[in-house]
Amino acid sequence: MSRTCCADKNLYKEFIEAASRYYVHALQHEEADIPGLVDLYAKIDRMRILSSAKIVEIAERFAQKIVDTYSEPNKSFIELREMINSSSVNLMREFSTAGREELETLQTV
Repeated sequence: MSRTCCADKNLYKEFIEAASRYYVHALQHEEADIPGLVDLYAKIDRMRILSSAKIVEIAERFAQKIVDTYSEPNKSFIELREMINSSSVNLMREFSTAGREELETLQTV
């Protein structure tokens, strides 16, 4: 596996973990986690260097969803449970699928 592939893999893992954490924070709080959002956008900027435009576009879309979620009413535990049961809380699926496809492509090069 190439060094670039490993760097992408680690970056994607970091992004998924951070974005998931900040999304849950946004669902439960009205005040944004500014340092967290800065960290998230820094990861996206790293992706601009290492990743395809498709990966960056999906990551940017998810980051925008997080920012927009802060302006929505906070979710109760019951609402969060309903979101989990309906899979609407799993917004990272598109990113993780695209990331896996890109990593597989890099491994064959």
